[in-house]
Amino acid sequence: MTIPTLRAASALASVRYEIRGQLARRAQEMERLGYDIISLNIGNPGAFGFRTPETMRLAMIENLRSAEGYVHQKGIFPAREAVVMQQQERGLREVTVEDVFIGNGVSELIDLVLRALLNDGDEVLIPSPDYPLWTAATILNRGRAVHYPCHASNGFMPDPDEVERLITKRTRALVVINPNNPTGAVYSREVLERLARMAERHRLLVLSDEIYDQMTYDGAEFVPMATLVHDTLCATLSGLSKIYRACGFRIGWASFSGEREGASEYLQALELLSSLRLCANVPGQWAVQTALGGYQSIRDLVAPGGRLHASRQAILAAVASSKYLQLVRPMGAMYAFIGVRTEVLPHFDDRVFALDLLEHKHVLVAPGVSFNAPYNSHFRVTLLPEPAVLADVFARIEAQLDLYAAAAGPVSAEASLRVVKRL
Repeated sequence: MTIPTLRAASALASVRYEIRGQLARRAQEMERLGYDIISLNIGNPGAFGFRTPETMRLAMIENLRSAEGYVHQKGIFPAREAVVMQQQERGLREVTVEDVFIGNGVSELIDLVLRALLNDGDEVLIPSPDYPLWTAATILNRGRAVHYPCHASNGFMPDPDEVERLITKRTRALVVINPNNPTGAVYSREVLERLARMAERHRLLVLSDEIYDQMTYDGAEFVPMATLVHDTLCATLSGLSKIYRACGFRIGWASFSGEREGASEYLQALELLSSLRLCANVPGQWAVQTALGGYQSIRDLVAPGGRLHASRQAILAAVASSKYLQLVRPMGAMYAFIGVRTEVLPHFDDRVFALDLLEHKHVLVAPGVSFNAPYNSHFRVTLLPEPAVLADVFARIEAQLDLYAAAAGPVSAEASLRVVKRL
């Protein structure tokens, strides 16, 4: 008897999330064989010794008795009220608790805000490079991801005129990721204002991913998008995972502001979807008020002398001394999107390199194509390890690139075929 093949949904054929894909699975296989792998593919603070602030842990523990049942589909009142107060401190006086949705991390909310919006063929403007969940969620919700370029020559900031030329009658939303993952760009006020006016002219829903909002360096100014968008609907997405080093709590929020008069049907659809998943993780919600209202320890980590600042400096120094690497200085978030000088290594391929670096140097990075970049000359690392670890990592990277330079190419044709089959 022939066993029928159980096939995956066809929509997944266009979905990629290589950050946790084949390379990560190969790294796990190697660890089971006894190899020590330095994993720089994911921004997971807990894996590098960062702790969630104790006050947040205590707030969750002390409220466990109140966390055993379902709660309102939008989230508990203290958590939503804390988000409202943060928005009001930023000048958004009209936001209320009814405008805030708590989710199981920003990841779930990305899916929900798009699912409530999109019909077949509707288009969403997404930066390239992007955080790939935005593209994946657009595709899985029957939409079409239209990538607007953020060129390295422009500090990885978008050109609003270039973005506007991509708008069609099917365009429904504009995604802004600021501070940016994977590039570390922090968008200027001028660029954000121009994007806001463009979205208002075309009545686009603005989806502003601000999970790294307080993680900036060297005096870079973070400007909340919601403070600039007035005449169309704006959703601000953020959460506990990065700034508060609480990835495992799985708590994020979407706060709506701007023009809501014509958006009631959409917001009702979003509440319906929130109801269908019953509610977000309840214990973690009890940490939100303490997190947003308490001491902001992230400022110590990103300031000179802080650990994230020191790790960033280690990467900048390593790239500056490299014969092969170049980098647009990351001004925010917890990543560096590193380019390889193609004039020195003209045959460089980021996927081949990532696999070779893992197999031979035991370092796991994310190739640039993982982030829907239209070129294969970049890779992303996280800033989270200690500076000494990063110095060691970049010595291994340089050694791997030395091998490529000596061979006048990255790898053999057989090795390239091996990568294609795996990825």
